[in-house]
Amino acid sequence: QVQLIESGGGLVQAGGSLRLSCVASGRTISEYAMGWFRQAPGKEREFVAGISSIRSGDSKRYADSVKDRFTIARDNAKNTVYLQMNSLKPEDTAVYYCAADRTPIAHMIVGAYDYWGQGTQVTVSS
Repeated sequence: QVQLIESGGGLVQAGGSLRLSCVASGRTISEYAMGWFRQAPGKEREFVAGISSIRSGDSKRYADSVKDRFTIARDNAKNTVYLQMNSLKPEDTAVYYCAADRTPIAHMIVGAYDYWGQGTQVTVSS
Protein backbone atom coordinates (compact mmCIF):
# COMPACT_ATOMS: atom_id res chain seq x y z
CA GLN A 1 0.00 0.00 0.00
CA VAL A 2 1.06 3.54 -0.73
CA GLN A 3 -0.27 6.52 1.16
CA LEU A 4 -0.06 9.91 -0.53
CA ILE A 5 -0.45 13.27 1.14
CA GLU A 6 -0.57 16.47 -0.88
CA SER A 7 0.20 19.94 0.38
CA GLY A 8 1.01 23.38 -0.95
CA GLY A 9 -2.33 24.46 -2.30
CA GLY A 10 -3.83 27.84 -1.58
CA LEU A 11 -5.15 31.08 -2.99
CA VAL A 12 -2.98 32.96 -5.48
CA GLN A 13 -3.50 35.77 -7.94
CA ALA A 14 -3.37 35.17 -11.67
CA GLY A 15 0.22 35.13 -12.85
CA GLY A 16 1.48 33.80 -9.54
CA SER A 17 3.13 30.53 -8.61
CA LEU A 18 2.59 27.63 -6.26
CA ARG A 19 4.50 24.43 -5.59
CA LEU A 20 2.54 21.35 -4.65
CA SER A 21 4.17 18.50 -2.77
CA CYS A 22 3.12 14.88 -2.54
CA VAL A 23 4.78 12.85 0.20
CA ALA A 24 4.50 9.10 -0.12
CA SER A 25 4.71 6.49 2.61
CA GLY A 26 4.41 2.74 2.74
CA ARG A 27 6.52 2.12 -0.34
CA THR A 28 9.45 3.67 -2.13
CA ILE A 29 7.98 5.39 -5.13
CA SER A 30 11.08 5.52 -7.30
CA GLU A 31 9.81 2.51 -9.26
CA TYR A 32 6.30 3.94 -9.60
CA ALA A 33 5.03 6.30 -12.22
CA MET A 34 3.58 9.35 -10.50
CA GLY A 35 0.94 11.72 -11.72
CA TRP A 36 -0.85 14.92 -10.87
CA PHE A 37 -4.51 15.32 -11.76
CA ARG A 38 -7.04 18.03 -11.06
CA GLN A 39 -10.77 18.32 -10.77
CA ALA A 40 -12.73 21.54 -11.03
CA PRO A 41 -16.33 21.79 -9.76
CA GLY A 42 -18.72 20.09 -12.11
CA LYS A 43 -15.95 18.66 -14.26
CA GLU A 44 -14.24 15.33 -14.59
CA ARG A 45 -10.85 14.67 -13.10
CA GLU A 46 -8.17 15.41 -15.69
CA PHE A 47 -4.52 14.65 -16.18
CA VAL A 48 -2.08 17.47 -15.50
CA ALA A 49 1.41 15.97 -15.43
CA GLY A 50 3.15 12.65 -15.04
CA ILE A 51 6.64 11.28 -14.48
CA SER A 52 7.71 7.76 -15.23
CA SER A 53 9.75 5.58 -12.91
CA ILE A 54 13.51 5.92 -12.58
CA ARG A 55 13.97 2.70 -14.54
CA SER A 56 11.97 4.24 -17.38
CA GLY A 57 14.12 7.33 -17.37
CA ASP A 58 11.99 9.71 -15.31
CA SER A 59 10.38 10.89 -18.54
CA LYS A 60 7.74 13.54 -18.14
CA ARG A 61 4.52 14.37 -19.89
CA TYR A 62 2.10 17.25 -19.55
CA ALA A 63 -1.38 18.21 -20.54
CA ASP A 64 -1.34 20.78 -23.33
CA SER A 65 -3.08 23.29 -21.09
CA VAL A 66 -0.17 23.39 -18.63
CA LYS A 67 2.80 22.74 -20.88
CA ASP A 68 5.57 25.34 -20.42
CA ARG A 69 3.94 26.56 -17.19
CA PHE A 70 4.01 23.50 -14.89
CA THR A 71 6.91 21.22 -14.03
CA ILE A 72 6.76 17.83 -12.36
CA ALA A 73 9.75 16.49 -10.48
CA ARG A 74 10.56 13.81 -7.94
CA ASP A 75 12.97 13.67 -5.02
CA ASN A 76 13.52 10.00 -4.33
CA ALA A 77 15.50 10.66 -1.17
CA LYS A 78 12.40 12.32 0.27
CA ASN A 79 9.93 9.97 -1.42
CA THR A 80 8.22 13.10 -2.69
CA VAL A 81 6.85 14.37 -5.98
CA TYR A 82 6.42 18.05 -6.72
CA LEU A 83 4.37 20.11 -9.12
CA GLN A 84 5.77 23.58 -9.72
CA MET A 85 3.02 25.77 -11.15
CA ASN A 86 3.93 29.12 -12.71
CA SER A 87 1.92 31.73 -14.59
CA LEU A 88 -1.24 30.48 -12.97
CA LYS A 89 -4.59 31.27 -14.56
CA PRO A 90 -8.10 31.31 -13.11
CA GLU A 91 -8.89 28.20 -15.16
CA ASP A 92 -6.24 26.32 -13.17
CA THR A 93 -8.54 26.51 -10.14
CA ALA A 94 -9.27 22.96 -8.99
CA VAL A 95 -8.54 20.33 -6.41
CA TYR A 96 -5.19 18.80 -7.30
CA TYR A 97 -4.55 15.13 -6.66
CA CYS A 98 -1.36 13.12 -6.57
CA ALA A 99 -1.47 9.55 -7.81
CA ALA A 100 0.85 6.55 -8.01
CA ASP A 101 0.88 3.87 -10.69
CA ARG A 102 2.59 0.54 -10.04
CA THR A 103 3.56 0.34 -13.68
CA PRO A 104 6.62 2.37 -14.75
CA ILE A 105 5.03 4.50 -17.48
CA ALA A 106 3.20 7.73 -16.67
CA HIS A 107 -0.24 7.29 -18.16
CA MET A 108 -2.69 10.11 -18.75
CA ILE A 109 -5.86 8.34 -17.67
CA VAL A 110 -7.35 8.23 -14.21
CA GLY A 111 -7.98 4.50 -14.27
CA ALA A 112 -4.31 3.65 -14.74
CA TYR A 113 -3.38 4.82 -11.24
CA ASP A 114 -3.56 2.61 -8.20
CA TYR A 115 -3.20 5.02 -5.30
CA TRP A 116 -4.55 8.52 -4.73
CA GLY A 117 -4.11 11.30 -2.25
CA GLN A 118 -7.01 13.27 -0.84
CA GLY A 119 -6.22 16.41 -2.80
CA THR A 120 -5.25 20.00 -2.17
CA GLN A 121 -7.27 23.02 -3.26
CA VAL A 122 -5.73 25.55 -5.65
CA THR A 123 -7.65 28.75 -6.26
CA VAL A 124 -6.45 31.35 -8.73
CA SER A 125 -8.12 34.74 -8.57
CA SER A 126 -8.37 37.06 -11.56
